[in-house]
Amino acid sequence: MAEKTISVDVISRVEGDGGIQVYTKDGKVEKVLVDIFEGPRMIEALVRGKTYEENISLVARICAICTVSHRYVSIKAIEKALKVEVPEKVKLLRFLMHLGEYIESHILHIYYLAVPDFFKKNSAIELLPTHGETVIQAVTMKKYGTELMQLLMGRKIHGENPQIGGFGRIPTDEELNKFLENVDEYKSWVSAIIDLMATLELPAYGVRETTFMCCNPPNGEFGFEGDSILISTGEEYPVEEYKKLTNERVVSHSYAKRSKYQDKPFTVGALARLSLIGDRLTGEAKEKYDKYFNDSWKSNPIYNNLCQAIEVLWAFEQIPKIIEKIKSLPDSEIAQPKVLDGTATAAVEAPRGILYHTYEIKDGKMVNADIITPTAQFLDDVEAYIKVAADKLVAEDNPETELQLEMIVRAYDPCISCSCHMVKLVKQ
Repeated sequence: MAEKTISVDVISRVEGDGGIQVYTKDGKVEKVLVDIFEGPRMIEALVRGKTYEENISLVARICAICTVSHRYVSIKAIEKALKVEVPEKVKLLRFLMHLGEYIESHILHIYYLAVPDFFKKNSAIELLPTHGETVIQAVTMKKYGTELMQLLMGRKIHGENPQIGGFGRIPTDEELNKFLENVDEYKSWVSAIIDLMATLELPAYGVRETTFMCCNPPNGEFGFEGDSILISTGEEYPVEEYKKLTNERVVSHSYAKRSKYQDKPFTVGALARLSLIGDRLTGEAKEKYDKYFNDSWKSNPIYNNLCQAIEVLWAFEQIPKIIEKIKSLPDSEIAQPKVLDGTATAAVEAPRGILYHTYEIKDGKMVNADIITPTAQFLDDVEAYIKVAADKLVAEDNPETELQLEMIVRAYDPCISCSCHMVKLVKQ
């Protein structure tokens, strides 16, 4: 009988509550479980019978970290179902708010959740004596991302300003101009952290090949949304066939569902995006990618931290161009649905990976909803990497085994709250 050798009851510095259990037999790892014990919230059931306007506000409550991505993809799916067409300015404003979320979320993860591990510290606070300036820079940039979201969403968390067909209020040119003032300085800060992170010695206990997936942005560009999904196997599927890619299932040890593609774990997120479409980056972000990217990234999830930093640099490079274009376009009225019945799927890249929303709407009311989050897609991959790492660490009787396993989980930047939006109990 296998016995529990390693138990991390609560993984620190992740969004939500989860743990790691490693079971061994005769000195060999038999099983690894990433327990997700945060309680589910039945969002997909709660939206049934609600109007489509109510839906976009309800689904955003799945998470306060990914609130923009959930509202954004919900709007996209409903507009697709109800044949709503929006002008270019609205699309750019949505892209801008999405970049704000990326900056806020990635900066939080890189500086506060991931980097302290590499300096054997428990938190960013402990880095203040040696890296105080860098910690202050992180606070400043995170605030920038939060305030950009606040401007476009209407408030910092769960904003109501983005609507089906447009925005309740369009920001003024003066409000937008404030977000141009320090961008060059922020780019230099992020560039420096990329160079620093590229020199850090990364744990290599959990190294294995995996499959990557990401949205395929239009026009061969880098970006965070698309109508089809690219896979590192060379395949491509329209977002409507998402169930073939995710194959969600329930597991007994977790409130979060799990996903496999062709009966194997896969991963999504910054590492997947850069592995698949990183050559589409532009500017200094592309220079950093060309300088540091190599095949070893594809087999070690710890590189996800560095990939997020490169995406932050790219985001800061896009913002001035987007703002100037927004200012050149006229405001518009909120576009109205052409029909009140429809079914559609949309996908965007939340900071942690592909986020799918599918809706069936009848007479303007929600009939069915299906939401598949990034964390629910990569949890099997997390367990697979931990299994490889635990095999080596347990054999070595490594005193830092628990830390090394937690670092693998933290590198994925899991959003556990998102993963627990619903669970179905299946009788066996």
